[in-house]
Amino acid sequence: MFFSAKNPEPAIKALNLSKCYQLYQRPADRLKQYLWPNRWLGSRQYYRELRALHDINLMIMPGEVVGIVGQNGSGKSTLLQLVCGTLTPTQGEVLVNGRIAALLELGAGFNPEFTGRENVLMSAAIMGLSQSEIADRIEHIIDFSGVRDFIDQPVKTYSSGMYVRLAFSVAINVDPDILVIDEALSVGDGAFARKSFDRIMQMRDAGKTILFCSHSLFQVESLCARAIWINKGEIVLDGESAQVVSAYQTFLDKSATNSPLETPITNKPDPALNTKLVSGCARLETIKLQVNDTHTQHAVIFSGQTSIMMRVAFASDPSLPCPTVAMTLQTKDGRTITSAATWEDQFAVHRTAAGSGQISLRLDHLPLLKGEYFISIYLLCERGLHLYDAAEAIATLQVQQAGRLQGYFSIPHQWEDNTIIHHDQIS
Repeated sequence: MFFSAKNPEPAIKALNLSKCYQLYQRPADRLKQYLWPNRWLGSRQYYRELRALHDINLMIMPGEVVGIVGQNGSGKSTLLQLVCGTLTPTQGEVLVNGRIAALLELGAGFNPEFTGRENVLMSAAIMGLSQSEIADRIEHIIDFSGVRDFIDQPVKTYSSGMYVRLAFSVAINVDPDILVIDEALSVGDGAFARKSFDRIMQMRDAGKTILFCSHSLFQVESLCARAIWINKGEIVLDGESAQVVSAYQTFLDKSATNSPLETPITNKPDPALNTKLVSGCARLETIKLQVNDTHTQHAVIFSGQTSIMMRVAFASDPSLPCPTVAMTLQTKDGRTITSAATWEDQFAVHRTAAGSGQISLRLDHLPLLKGEYFISIYLLCERGLHLYDAAEAIATLQVQQAGRLQGYFSIPHQWEDNTIIHHDQIS
């Protein structure tokens, strides 16, 4: 945990924080509850209660990067909205020390009748910037968003992408002390997606306090030193991110149904796509599974005997650092049982001056036990954090075996007989 000598006070402190919603079956019930409250009608009430958060106690110090994980409906977004002040608690309080910027519902506060410039001015003022600070930053905000040609048009005329880019640009350029991110690590596509991701990473490296909520456990573990698991409105675990992510993944695996994944997607086109590569991005071009010198997307292999080769071709913006490649092997119910990544193996990926590259991954004598498995391929940034492209369940492996061993893998092992037999016991 990070403690600042200049500012020993917590950046965020929640004390006995609870949030309860009143749910009405009909609009008329809301009026009845207002006109005839419970104190006049005994125990009668016209609503049912939904407790989104219950007695949360939380302290985040300046400079901490904290991940929030949990299933949909667990209370994660409610907690973030309480921290940002867009919701009021039913009980308890939240103390925030510093300027806060939130990437929740991007652009939710924009007035569609106002121009882009007017919305920038209004949003920046709401976030606490003075008039001089707004004047100093407005041109940079507009340039960052990439919508300068339309900045004096009403935002109701914007495309969804333009709308999101402008909202993100405002939130990320007000120089906040605390950044709250809810499933918005990068927005838009192409150059803007990469630029937004880099900006968030700069804030992390600069020691800003970041509260990051995501379903991507890989990103939570990669970006955050600490993680908090919330379930049914309560904190289940708060600790080192690797420990929390592991515990939460085990919980998800136990909760998983036995229904198989959707039919695997087909391979990407073998020829290079004719469309021009968008600036600031990278994409997977072809992915081929090779088994015994045969290319296939649906292989039948034998446990411990068959070797496979994954061949991956990609195209990337040559002005960006060379991307990295990762592979996951999953069961039918979606459990990732193993993975491999070039950055983890410190394997240098190379490409041509035009930005294209090819890479192969060989798996010798796969020790998988009987069953069906899916292979997925991912193309990420040079740090293995920002996802450019993904081909999930791009190939299937149907594994056959001799014998009755159970599980996913046959691990290397050796039996030893340590029984001592005396000669006088031998008949």
